[in-house]
Amino acid sequence: MRQTKRSLNLAAIAALIMVATASLTTAPAAAAPSVPDARAPLQIGDQPGLVPTEQDSLLPPEFRLQPVYFRTTEKPGTIIINTDERFLYLVQGDNRALRYGVGVGRDGFQWSGLLKVSRKAEWPDWRPPADMIQRQPYLPRFMAGGEGNPMGARALYLGDTIYRIHGTNQPQTIGHALSSGCFRMVNADVVDLFERVPVGTKVVVLQRAKL
Repeated sequence: MRQTKRSLNLAAIAALIMVATASLTTAPAAAAPSVPDARAPLQIGDQPGLVPTEQDSLLPPEFRLQPVYFRTTEKPGTIIINTDERFLYLVQGDNRALRYGVGVGRDGFQWSGLLKVSRKAEWPDWRPPADMIQRQPYLPRFMAGGEGNPMGARALYLGDTIYRIHGTNQPQTIGHALSSGCFRMVNADVVDLFERVPVGTKVVVLQRAKL
């Protein structure tokens, strides 16, 4: 009798194990948590209404405002933008400059030349040009200045062109070639530059010749 009872207990345990195993193999697997891919490409288009956080605006060390050694024949106060390096230099004299990180035009929208700052604006309004609207039909035709405005906190207009040095509501694009030809800076940096340079400032835009 004792042996029979023991056999029954073992059979019951075996049956429970089989049921548990079957439930594990037939139950649907839990969904894996969604983790952003750090290698995902940045959004090329402007994102009106997006308000960046302080963390978003924290640039990598190489793109933060800093004094650097810089040899040039240009006079102090001149702005020199190196499209390939993604840097804007404000010449200080004595082979020194203030260096800012910038975002530049994507392939097909980069340019070089010599212009002057023709106008300055605080918290500028944004009116996307017609060709930009054609590429991105979802864009508003007008957007008042503010934190969610793609023009950012300040703008320096270059000659009579559509190009500007301006802030951005997408600070993560600094150091990249994603714009339609303008030069983007984080808001803190464009405010600093805005205070340092007057209307009439010479702006030199350099681009490496394509082979």
